[in-house]
Amino acid sequence: MALSLGLLIFSFIITSILIIPFINLLYRLKFTRRHEAPKNKKKIPFFDKMHDWKAGTPVGGGLLIISVVSLLFVVLFPAFSLLGIPISSAYPLVDEVRIIFLTFIGFGLLGFYDDLMKFFGKPKAGQMGNIFGIGRRWKFAAQWIIALAIGFLMWNNLKIDIVHIPIMENLFHLGWWYVPFAAFVMVAFTNAVNITDGLDGLAGGLLLICLFALWIIAGTVFDTPLSIFIALWIGALFAFLYFNIWPARIFMGDTGALAFGATLAVIGLLTGKIFAVAVISGIFIAEAFSSFIQIGARKFLGHPVLPIAPFHLLLQAIKWEEPKIVMRAWLAGALLAIFGLWLALI
Repeated sequence: MALSLGLLIFSFIITSILIIPFINLLYRLKFTRRHEAPKNKKKIPFFDKMHDWKAGTPVGGGLLIISVVSLLFVVLFPAFSLLGIPISSAYPLVDEVRIIFLTFIGFGLLGFYDDLMKFFGKPKAGQMGNIFGIGRRWKFAAQWIIALAIGFLMWNNLKIDIVHIPIMENLFHLGWWYVPFAAFVMVAFTNAVNITDGLDGLAGGLLLICLFALWIIAGTVFDTPLSIFIALWIGALFAFLYFNIWPARIFMGDTGALAFGATLAVIGLLTGKIFAVAVISGIFIAEAFSSFIQIGARKFLGHPVLPIAPFHLLLQAIKWEEPKIVMRAWLAGALLAIFGLWLALI
């Protein structure tokens, strides 16, 4: 634990040193949020009415966090073995580390490409404003391709095929069905974090809370590489969140949202506590579920069932201030993390 705490602090210091020059670099490269509202100012979506003033804010926090965490892990982790620090792992070490970083970097690259298209691609006119980035269907398909590949590696290389349900203490052996199950979980978490990343500090703060709970869970299963990875991630996220809270000076972008959501899911799968992790990540799940209900209602009923979605936009629509929504979401997230942690440890 002392080692992980030290790594957390070190990651925080390194990210803190880099983040201001990185923000300035993003300004120079014009990696900034663009105006999405229609130029004719007709039928402006509620999101754009509330958030279009944030155009011009750099988008790239996820890229910095992924880079710092990956480089620090690559440099420091081999040194621990050379120094004689004991390393324990629940799975074959090399395969486990590869899967963690394949998820972290693979989904990050998909998000980075989407961000680049948003910065420099030509927008498409939509019914309710301009549309930037990769088309939803293409991005969704790419998520499934990456997730299925990672799920196959978990099943084939790590020999994972068990799903544990807490309290009931039931273990289900899924066999090769574990591959699509794991892929579904990754895609679900990826989009949940991406949907939640709509207010300053909302997704970043909730993610920080979730990671602290997962850090404890990783310690209980004596998985050193996972504990070290989470510690480095927490440290970098702390430094990012200082500049991401309202009014944000930097956003994580799809680079971070896609990578962080998928990796959150993979950690839950690796620890065998995915249902507990779903509770820990309950605010993310609720946000995604509200959007899912809205989309499904429009498609099958022909009209929405909620005034607006996701849920944080609904709170804004009833005149809750942005910082108030975020702070209360953090409090709810902390309670869910405590409950989910209890489920994971009983």
